[in-house]
Amino acid sequence: MNAHPHDTAGHGHHDHDHGHDAHAHGSLRSYATGFALAVILTVIPFWLVMGKVFDKSSTAGFVLLGLAVVQIVVHMVYFLHMNTKSEGGWSMLALLFTSMVVLIMLSGSIWVMYHLNHNMMPGMMSETMHRDMP
Repeated sequence: MNAHPHDTAGHGHHDHDHGHDAHAHGSLRSYATGFALAVILTVIPFWLVMGKVFDKSSTAGFVLLGLAVVQIVVHMVYFLHMNTKSEGGWSMLALLFTSMVVLIMLSGSIWVMYHLNHNMMPGMMSETMHRDMP
């Protein structure tokens, strides 16, 4: 029944590596580089906020958001070993799909909240209450 006499799980003897290549895991040097980049990308935003480098909070928010995205990429490349070759490209495709769904959800939520805020101005409640009362 089995293809190989020592094959008890029904798998061929070539399936023992499950598609992992020997270079998929990082070296000590790549982990140290990733750690150094992660520390730098944590210290810079801390300094920007604590040092009050930007006058406008919106500018600081956009810069912090950009640095957060860079740190996410650093973690994915150096610690999660994500690239276009890992898992036959499926992990990168799943990441892109997840990013697209999160972007749609966030932008839709912000859009809805903006319009709720815009349509519920402080004066609107008193006008509708006076109109409904006899």
